[in-house]
Amino acid sequence: MDEGIKVALFDLGNVLIDFDYRICAQRISHFCSKSPEDIIKLFFASEITASFERGKVSPSDFFSAIKEMLDLRLSYEAFVPIWNEVFFLSAKNRGVFNLVNNLRQYYKVALLSNTNALHYEYLKKHFPVFNVFNKVFVSCELGLVKPDKLIYQKTLEALEAPAGSVFYTDDREDLIKSARELGMKAFIFNGVRQLKADLLSAGLTVN
Repeated sequence: MDEGIKVALFDLGNVLIDFDYRICAQRISHFCSKSPEDIIKLFFASEITASFERGKVSPSDFFSAIKEMLDLRLSYEAFVPIWNEVFFLSAKNRGVFNLVNNLRQYYKVALLSNTNALHYEYLKKHFPVFNVFNKVFVSCELGLVKPDKLIYQKTLEALEAPAGSVFYTDDREDLIKSARELGMKAFIFNGVRQLKADLLSAGLTVN
């Protein structure tokens, strides 16, 4: 076992759980005059969505802003399941989960995700992936989103681990770049086989 790496840190979305926001946009398009493509542009690239991921606005205030933005003919109670039901598990996700379960024999394993309160509560209820981790860090509780370096610094402090002792994988290059600039051993996620190769190249024990 390599003494340098103490923590294996994983992203959530499109690594351990897949998602497709087009599902939500398609369903919402039936309740407003916008196309699914316009909804994705307005909805998911908006400052209100970013603030929601930072935990700066409540779910009800988030919905109110979205309802006004899209002139949405939908109640909050009807909106929530549409917003949440975009997640699914793939063979890739299960392969990553098995690797995490393997790694926890030798290392501290942790999760760091950009997510909002509604998605986090839904995921905890419907996807049994969180219990395998020693620590779970989510943007809506930390008040920050990746790739802000402060979210990585807060995570490292909570893990009591220097950056160089952390292996990190994420599916977005900009998030990997930010982590590397802090000294973390960061690798872009590109499937289970590549992840295993990256873990081995970083000196981790993988059975």
